[in-house]
Amino acid sequence: MNTVHSDLMTVIAGIGGVLVVASVIGFILQRRLSPNGQNDGIENLNARIRAWWVMAIAISLAFLAGRAGVMILFALCSFAALREFMTLTNASRADHNTLAAVFFIVLPVQYYLVWTSWYGLFTIFIPVWVFLLLPIVSVLSGEARNFLIRVAEMQWALMICVYCVSHVPALLNLDIPEYRGRGVLLIAFLVIVVQLSDVFQYVWGKLIGRHKIAPSLSPSKTIEGFVGGSLTATLIGASLWWMTPFSPVEAGLMGFVITIMGFLGGLVMSAIKRDRGVKDWGHSIAGHGGFIDRLDSVIFAAPVFFHLSRYFWSVS
Repeated sequence: MNTVHSDLMTVIAGIGGVLVVASVIGFILQRRLSPNGQNDGIENLNARIRAWWVMAIAISLAFLAGRAGVMILFALCSFAALREFMTLTNASRADHNTLAAVFFIVLPVQYYLVWTSWYGLFTIFIPVWVFLLLPIVSVLSGEARNFLIRVAEMQWALMICVYCVSHVPALLNLDIPEYRGRGVLLIAFLVIVVQLSDVFQYVWGKLIGRHKIAPSLSPSKTIEGFVGGSLTATLIGASLWWMTPFSPVEAGLMGFVITIMGFLGGLVMSAIKRDRGVKDWGHSIAGHGGFIDRLDSVIFAAPVFFHLSRYFWSVS
């Protein structure tokens, strides 16, 4: 356990060091190029860095608090993300009971199942039981207008914001030989690789990006940025193998898989935003948008990472 704490402190110190360097660079750029706040790009960069400080501190405190801290953090993230998602749906007053069930029954039960390590029910509770029961609650309101759209949107919201996100703390439940008690480092590996992939895709795109991948969905994403960011994140993943039960090659492959899933997940979430006619999911995080804007890559990467880790490395 002392080794886990030492490794975790090393990770936190490393993240803090990166943020210090980013803050210094942002300060210098602002003094030289935007002394009066006239450069929107630099102002947005510094807003993002300040937000990253807050998020890094919150995640670090949750990790240091142990299993309960991680569960509470991601349950709150699910609640906030679910709230953002539901504001963009066609939910009406007739869905009051359904919404109450979603927020105050389904979400807590899903995280309770993760907390108790009830794998068999945790993996099917929302995609099977809630999928069947939620429309029944909705239909009892007697409102048929947009019924299919309303129910489908709620199902999607639960799958994205609760089911997928809950796979992050579920990593703590994996029983991997010679890795017991170190699940928090596996979560740190997932979050670091996915988030750095987003950052480096943006950086490479700004530096050498020429060919847009899906201009109607996400104009800032380019082929060059995607390739450069994915390769960089893969190499970072390989270098962080000591945090995981993987070898350097395995860590690189896992990093590559979750990077690809994160990128594709980001495109899917961008398509939903474009369909709803909004730029961001919310305005909760300065410079980043809403909680879903910050979680979109993790949302699609987490279930894949969890099940690959469980299938190939866990004894359960």
